[in-house]
Amino acid sequence: METVFNSGLVAIGGFTVLFYFLKFSWKFWCGVRVYVLSEYWKTDLRKYGQWAVVTGATSGIGRAYANELAKRGLDILLISRSEEKLHTVAREIERLHGRKTRVIQADFTEGHAIYPAIAEGLHNLDIGILVNNVGMNYVGALCFFLDVSRAEQRITEVINCNILSVTQMTRLVLPHMVEKGKGLIINVSSEAASHPQPMLTLYSATKIFVTYFSRCLNTEYSSQGVKVQCVAPFIVSTNMTPNMTVNAFVKSAPDYAREALNTVGHSSHTSGCLSHALQHVALTIFFPGWLRLSPFCVRQMEKICNRTQENTMTTSKKEN
Repeated sequence: METVFNSGLVAIGGFTVLFYFLKFSWKFWCGVRVYVLSEYWKTDLRKYGQWAVVTGATSGIGRAYANELAKRGLDILLISRSEEKLHTVAREIERLHGRKTRVIQADFTEGHAIYPAIAEGLHNLDIGILVNNVGMNYVGALCFFLDVSRAEQRITEVINCNILSVTQMTRLVLPHMVEKGKGLIINVSSEAASHPQPMLTLYSATKIFVTYFSRCLNTEYSSQGVKVQCVAPFIVSTNMTPNMTVNAFVKSAPDYAREALNTVGHSSHTSGCLSHALQHVALTIFFPGWLRLSPFCVRQMEKICNRTQENTMTTSKKEN
């Protein structure tokens, strides 16, 4: 009896080791395929259609996506709130990549009233790709929800920009994509959506909406030829970060957009680049959700935020 019991334990142990070995091997292969081999197995993005639409296209990740898509042979329709910056980026794309451009001036914080004008600007274009990039946080640093200045207005602006823009822009372009049986929608989420993130409460919550919306939509419409990819970057050097020094952990916007576009056709949910994927794995292991939500962690984050604000005020006084 004891021998049978021991043999059973050995068998269970063997199957467990084999299961985790196969699981790790599969994840490793998927990571290599998505973030390494995709550099050589790039999807021809022109197959989706002639035009790519990019929101929040005048700076940061949006501007980088617009330039990279133009470099890969698409005409670009740029949407952002600054008409002057829109024309600057449009001229840049035409000069560097020789592609056609159009611009639509719209402030995504204003809510539903802007979308009829956007729909008119999109009319009769063969839109193959939509990049829902526009997004914002309610403050420039970590803070408690009740400490947000101009809270009533700011909360509405963030929800309009981060959530309403994604759903309404998708509503505008998806019917044409379904009709022709092909299309690509790229929704930019965030690493802040991988777990609940105190002191980035509203931003984290709106970005997990983007993640779930993307995954569900991809399941609903992939059989009809429309692919929906969710991109969840960690830290990219943009105005939002604010323009942090590029290093092994912080990507420049152009490099990030190039690597993230390489993953199209290889993954429906991606960190965008190998560096951010590895940071995601490390954070999941060493900084799990239960730790992020612990009172101890929140206190430490509050201290960091206070020190940062003090240093900023000291620097400002010295400059003055």
